[in-house]
Amino acid sequence: MKTILLKNRPKGRPSVSDFEFVENNSPLEIKDGELLLETAYVSVDPYLRGKMNDTKSYTPPFELDKPVHSMIVAKVIASKHKKYNNGDYLAGMLDWKTQQISDGEGLTKVDSEKAPLSSYLGILGLTGLTAYLGLTEIGKPKKGETLVVSGAAGAVGSVVGQIGKILGLRVIGIAGSDEKVELLKSKFGFDEGINYNTTEDMKAAIAKAAPNGVDIYFDNVGGPISDAVLFNINQFARFVVCGAISVYNNTELPKSVSVQPFLVRNSALMQGFIIFNYQAKYPEALKQLSAWLAEGKLTYSETVVEGFDNIPQAFIDLFDGKNKGKMVVKI
Repeated sequence: MKTILLKNRPKGRPSVSDFEFVENNSPLEIKDGELLLETAYVSVDPYLRGKMNDTKSYTPPFELDKPVHSMIVAKVIASKHKKYNNGDYLAGMLDWKTQQISDGEGLTKVDSEKAPLSSYLGILGLTGLTAYLGLTEIGKPKKGETLVVSGAAGAVGSVVGQIGKILGLRVIGIAGSDEKVELLKSKFGFDEGINYNTTEDMKAAIAKAAPNGVDIYFDNVGGPISDAVLFNINQFARFVVCGAISVYNNTELPKSVSVQPFLVRNSALMQGFIIFNYQAKYPEALKQLSAWLAEGKLTYSETVVEGFDNIPQAFIDLFDGKNKGKMVVKI
C-alpha cells in the first residue's frame, strides 16, 4: 500500500519534493462496520493549494507528515458494512492511498453504468455542483444577460459556460491558449473567447466581446484578468468569486485595483462562496445536471493522468494550465 504525505508547506509554487511517498506492505484488516477500499480515480483541484498553508480557512489545513486527501472514487474490495457490498464504487473525501479502511461516513455510492466513474469527480461531483450552484444561487442569471467566465477551459469554468447557454445567456470565456479558446466555442458552445496570454489590453478585449457590458462574472482566477472585468460591468452586476488560482502561489500580497468604487457606482454584488454552503441543494442540483447530461445539453472534458505516483505532478500541472477540463488521476 502506498500513501502520499505532505512533507513541506510549499513556499510559492508547489514542487514534487513537498510530498513524500510511504510504502507499507502490512495487510489491512477490517472490523464490523468497516470497508476496505481500493482507489480508482483521484481528483486534483486548485483549492488543495490553500490547504497546504498553515492559515485559517474554511477547512483545517493539511497536517505535515499526514496523508493529503481529496475527492476520490474507490472500489470496495472487502466489506463488513451493512450498506455497501464488495464491488461497489464509492465517492467521497479520502486519503491519497492506494488502499484504505473506511467506516463509510461521507461516502456515496456511484453507478458506473449510468456515467463513467471519473465523471463523479467532475460534472456529476463537486465540479458540477460548484458551477451550477455558484451561477444560479449567486449569479441569478436572467435570459439575455452577458456572462463572462475566467478559467473557462477548466473543470468548473467549462460547465458554467454551458449552463449559461442553456439558461439563455451570452457567454464569453477567458482562457490561456488559442487551442483552449477554440475548444470553448466548438465543444462548449461559448459565444466568444479571449486568450489572455496573447491579449495586450484585456479591458478593451472584454468590451469588444461584451458590447452590452457584463452582467455576471464567474471568477476562477482573480488577479489582473478580474480587474479588467470590473471596467466593463453593468448596473446590478454580480461577481461570483469561486477561486483565484492566479494568486494561490504568491508569497506577497498582490497589487490590485480597488473594487469598491466599481461596486458602489454600479450597485454591483461581489460574493465569494464555498460549495459546502449549499449542501441542502445538492440533490436538486445533481438531478438537473444528470438530466442535462442525459439530454446531451452538457458535455465535459477530462485530462486523465495515469499512475498513483503521478498524483503530485498532476496537481502541480494545474498551475501551468496543462489541464483541459477536469484533471483526474487514474490508478
